[in-house]
Amino acid sequence: MAAPKKVCVVGSGNWGSAIAKIVGANAAANAKFDSVVNMWVFEEMVDGRKLTEIINTEHENVKYLRGHKLPPNVVAIPDLLDSVKGADILMFVVPHQFIIRVCDTIKDHIKKDAHGVSLIKGVDAGPEGLKLISEVIRGKLGISMSVLMGANIASEVAEDKFCETTIGCKDTIHGPILKELMQTDNFRVTVVQESDVVEICGALKNIVAVGAGFCDGLGFGDNTKAAVIRLGLMEMIAFAKVFCSDGPVSASTFLESCGVADLITTCYGGRNRKIGEEFAKTGKTIEQLEKELLNGQKLQGPATATEVHQILKQKNMVEKFPLFTAVHHICFDGHPVAEFISCLQNHPEHM
Repeated sequence: MAAPKKVCVVGSGNWGSAIAKIVGANAAANAKFDSVVNMWVFEEMVDGRKLTEIINTEHENVKYLRGHKLPPNVVAIPDLLDSVKGADILMFVVPHQFIIRVCDTIKDHIKKDAHGVSLIKGVDAGPEGLKLISEVIRGKLGISMSVLMGANIASEVAEDKFCETTIGCKDTIHGPILKELMQTDNFRVTVVQESDVVEICGALKNIVAVGAGFCDGLGFGDNTKAAVIRLGLMEMIAFAKVFCSDGPVSASTFLESCGVADLITTCYGGRNRKIGEEFAKTGKTIEQLEKELLNGQKLQGPATATEVHQILKQKNMVEKFPLFTAVHHICFDGHPVAEFISCLQNHPEHM
């Protein structure tokens, strides 16, 4: 019998902690996995105590997932290198702004045959153009990668409310074992092979959600938000067709949890919609609102809009993606929020 696989969750925000809750319980109950699950925790002081100490004694991430007990076999480790040591499965759940630093730190300290899973929603706009976060990790670490994306608001997952998720896994060997590690009665996993499309959906839907928040802040109703979701989905599909060059882009992947379901839930809940609404109402900057409202969490939508805008400029395709472009201009270039509605009115879909 093969040695049990050791799992490390790299990151411990609200989503990382919610995933650790699932993975910890499944690993403890399944002999295919080492029963101890390491979770890398960026050390912080909370009420005069180290966060790792609180997690390891009270089994609760009181800063990012208050009110939800983690299984006792989930061990919080403040040292990144200690946490990844000997891991067979590395689950990356850090804000996408930090992933390069994390990879540079661990690259010479992980197993050569480890398998990575990115739960990070974002893209990297480098000089060569678009890079998916899984590609960045693969390039830095030289390991095979899968992705997990879906309509998964962390607090609801932690509360064990029913939801679905999508694992994008090109390699048929890893899909079934990841499904065993992740699936529960209330967290249902579908594995598909179009992992690039799965990952692009996870990144782009956050841009659309910021736009949905603008509509809420401006006082428009559900009809307008439905138009944002539909036009946003059309831009997501068009973007995937241009940038997923290593395989087909089938409509069916957009009907998985990573696609339309994640888009809908993010446009009605989640932090990107919330910040978009407050931005429209208050006129404060994105940075101010992130500091005031997110309790140390990072916002992905506006940053992704900027990276996508850079990529579209490189390709001379800005005018084909007016919704994505408007979110970038409004967040960072001082364009008025009301411009978002004119972007909907004059969308190429309506011409």
